[in-house]
Parts: sequence; C-alpha cells; structure tokens
Amino acid sequence: MGNKVNLKIGHLRITDHLILGVTQHKLKTGQESFQYCDIDPIAMTGWNSIGEALTNGEIDVAFMLAPYAMEMFHSGLKIKLALLSHKSGSIIVTNARANIEKIEDFKGKTVLIPYHLSIHHMLFDKMLNDHGLKTGVDKDVVFEVVAPSQIPDAIEWDEDGDIGGYIVAEPWGTKVIQAGYGKLFALSKDIWNKHPCCVMVVSEAILGKYPDAINELVKSLVHSGNFVHENIPDTIKIGADFFSLEEEVMKGVLSGDTDKLVTNELMPNLEDFEKIQTYLTENISAMSGKIDLEKFVDLSFAKNAKAK
Repeated sequence: MGNKVNLKIGHLRITDHLILGVTQHKLKTGQESFQYCDIDPIAMTGWNSIGEALTNGEIDVAFMLAPYAMEMFHSGLKIKLALLSHKSGSIIVTNARANIEKIEDFKGKTVLIPYHLSIHHMLFDKMLNDHGLKTGVDKDVVFEVVAPSQIPDAIEWDEDGDIGGYIVAEPWGTKVIQAGYGKLFALSKDIWNKHPCCVMVVSEAILGKYPDAINELVKSLVHSGNFVHENIPDTIKIGADFFSLEEEVMKGVLSGDTDKLVTNELMPNLEDFEKIQTYLTENISAMSGKIDLEKFVDLSFAKNAKAK
C-alpha cells in the first residue's frame, strides 16, 4: 500500500456539517484511525469560496448545498455526490423589530437566504407562495443573499425592521434568538420534513484514484451521524470545539426536537433531488437547467457504509 492520501475537505461553520467535526474528533482522540487517508477539514466563510476551491482543485471533498453542487455539475465540473451530510436542520427566524406574527406579515419585507442555489430559497419561496405572496423584484417579498455567518450582523444592524427574517442553517438561528434580535418562526422540517440540504461531493479524479479512502471516510461519517443522535451531551462539546462556538449555542441547537437536525439517515434519495431541481428550474429559475441525477450521484459509498 502506498502513502495515505491527504483529503482536503471544505466546509462551513454550520451544524449541517457536524458529522465532519465528529469524525475529526474521533481521529484526533484516537477513537478511530484511518488506513487510507488523512483528513484536513478547512472551514470557509461562504458558499462561493467552497465552490471556487472545488473548481480550482484546492479541495478534494466539499460539504455544500445540494442545488449548488448540482449547478456545478451542470456547468461541467467533474464531481460526484457520495453522501448526504444531514437532513432538515435549518431554521426560520423573524427579525424581532419587524413585528411578524404570521406568514402574510412578510409582505413588503426583505428575506435573507444563505445562497440562491439552496434548499432554503426553495422552502421559503414555497412557504410564501402557499400563502399567496409573490417573490422577486417589485413583488411582495424580495430575497437577498447573505453568507450564513454574516446574517446575525445584518439582523442586529437593521434598526428599522426592513428585513422580515431569514432562513439559515444552525447555529446562525439560535445565536440571533439567544441574543434577543430574533424569534423562532418555524423549522425547515415544518415545510418539508427530512428534506436534504447539504451533501458531500468528491472530485471524480480523487474518486477514481482513491476509492478506498472515500469508502473509509464515508463509513466514518455515517457512524458519526449515528453518534450525534445517540450522544447529544458529547456532541455539544465536540461541535462547540469544531465550530468555535459557545457550548450554550450548541446546546440550543441540539436540544428539544430530535428531528430538528437528522444525521442518522444519510442515504441520498434521487427523488428528493428531482423535486429540488424541478422547483429551482421551473418556479424560481435559480438553476440553469436540470441534470442527469444518475450520473451525478454515486450511491455505492453510502451503500457500503450501510447508510440508512
């Protein structure tokens, strides 16, 4: 056997990428060891930086929004989707100064989303449309893209309550609620229970050259997903460390409803992705076009890892 490959893995400081933090923790503390690879998780600031790093070959693996990954595949980037990183997990928060009690109150407001190519865009759009509100420039509600980690500042500085609220991955909902600037309005699972969101994609070159390494990583991530569900107190500490967060925030994210963030069902489902790409091409024109999901998703790794 040759030298281990060092896998550079791009991710954001969001709890959607928690399983990566758990795997890294297990490796660092010697609870697990890898035979075929070392991992180098690289925390990035926003979705664009992950997309660029993947395109430029600066990272080998990316934890990223499924629609963004699909769009990159559509544009010709040689990547494969190997695993979900979670299901559900996002939160809708209203700006405490915007006086929003019901969905219709978003009329005339701006709503922040973490990226235009996101399940967040689809879910919020669907929620508004189902209540007769039209979205877009000069319509009832305007969407504005703000990187997840910058959303708390945007809310804090909006003294006039022009921003009605936002939808984002945790901890950027709980953080604002705990600081008193926002109120919980809904969970993403209330709109679509167990929806996919972030996925793990791998460059085809790496997959072709180091399948054993990817198998090893995926297996560990699936185990880490199970670990999160079974060991909340430990996960709170691991997550706080991995994301450089206060434990109180991590506790707020993981306490209560166990279906809020699902990490123990990571098998990709092509029907779910079909639903997303149909909505994002036909309802909001966020994606350039549909892709052949059979060519984009490689289920073999998740199956080897016995993902549910």
